[in-house]
Amino acid sequence: MKKSKLYKIVVAGVSIAMLSACTDLVNEEKDSVVSKPTEGGFAPVNVTEALASAYKDLSTYSDQAGIYALGEHVTAEMIPPTRGVDWGDNGVWRTLDQHTWDASHSYILSAWNALNQRAYKATEIIASNPNAAQKAQAQFLRAYNMYWVMDYWGVAPFREVTQGVNDLPKVLTRSEAFDLILKDLEEALPNLPKAGPSISNGTANKAAANFMLAKMYLNKAVYKSAKPEGPYTFDKADMDKVAAYVDAITADGYALEADYFNAFSSSAKSEVIFNVQEGTAQNRWFMTLHYGQNPSGWNGFATLADFYDTFEAKDSRIGKAAKKDGTQYSGIGLGFLIGQQYDDKGAQVIDSRTQKPLQFTRDVPLAGAATDKGIRVIKYHPANSGKYILMRYAEAYLMKAEAQLRGGNAGGALTQINALRAARGASALGTLNEASLFAEIGRELYWEGFKRTTEIRFGKFIDGAGVSKKDPTTVLYPIPSAALVSNSNLTQNPGY
Repeated sequence: MKKSKLYKIVVAGVSIAMLSACTDLVNEEKDSVVSKPTEGGFAPVNVTEALASAYKDLSTYSDQAGIYALGEHVTAEMIPPTRGVDWGDNGVWRTLDQHTWDASHSYILSAWNALNQRAYKATEIIASNPNAAQKAQAQFLRAYNMYWVMDYWGVAPFREVTQGVNDLPKVLTRSEAFDLILKDLEEALPNLPKAGPSISNGTANKAAANFMLAKMYLNKAVYKSAKPEGPYTFDKADMDKVAAYVDAITADGYALEADYFNAFSSSAKSEVIFNVQEGTAQNRWFMTLHYGQNPSGWNGFATLADFYDTFEAKDSRIGKAAKKDGTQYSGIGLGFLIGQQYDDKGAQVIDSRTQKPLQFTRDVPLAGAATDKGIRVIKYHPANSGKYILMRYAEAYLMKAEAQLRGGNAGGALTQINALRAARGASALGTLNEASLFAEIGRELYWEGFKRTTEIRFGKFIDGAGVSKKDPTTVLYPIPSAALVSNSNLTQNPGY
């Protein structure tokens, strides 16, 4: 099997020897665009094919492990209970929940590899004489993937295409990575196409770049902080930029969906800014549904009753009852699944292991959980799921509200949040502060994969529900041991 140059030299110093040991790092030519080096150095890639491949690579964000697990399982919204022998997996899920991971954690390594590989693929495209539109797309993709490296680890390896396979990638500090990502996005923006909301938004567009620029400035205080754990000082000028970038998205025709769950369906109309076109969102229902449901799931992840209780009963985001009208998958509800579960025809689902009616419970332990324990969550419904969303307007809308609050415009932020709550059927808030805004962000964006970043920004990550290791150093993940061995330019993050 041939290895691509990209996989041989990119991954922040993962050595050729390590590549042979990590099966997910080996590319077959039939699946990927492979760059073959010449004796003179870098061999330009076929830009059109490489861009298509880079967009397909975004499917890694829809996996239940790796990148998603690092952004969601470590938060107070999700719990990965071990059910008998199921979901034990040598403790990889429990250590995420408890914040007791170390540098050998397999998902920390797989996320590191995937993100750095994808960032380098974009660098190859940029170096291969693309036209202006192609270069803008590659810069956007590099920025998007490098953003998560910077966010998760506080550093970002960077390799020039002119470097040989034995040259070690340099390592950007968090501040340097921030500046490079910002430069890529700002340069890309003028050459990206304008695109209104569409379930077909699988390529870079102006709204997606504006979304990332807003996200950068909202988190700038975190990424530029001398202490990763804070405290953070949010500059009003940065918050004004957040609002301006979100306003630019709104001007492109984006708006909140009238029906909350429609945003995640194949009928989405007004919220989808950027999504994954390759594959489906099926992992999001498989990872939570019970074996006895249709479709049969993996009986895994649940939410916590404390989080569920933050919703008003009339808040549409809490869910919709299953239709149970005999059509395929109509036994599955939307939002939070709690209590007795039914099949497509309205009959009670029976747990095949206990032979009792399947009733999802509020309580759920991390270890030793019975098969019925825990409230399940469905946002993408198997009957009408849309493509997996990486950016949707509601998040941008909330970024503006947060920027207003942090920038001193509490009244504007309250108006923004109450308009959102009215759209979701929830009662208006009388006042707004950081705590109530944080709760609202959770109610709107639950299980979408990036709650860790929000918890850190609000100072709620270290002491979250289920955390055993309440240590400020956990706001950054450890550099994987394999990467440290192969790149001496890397230094392990404090506390590991």
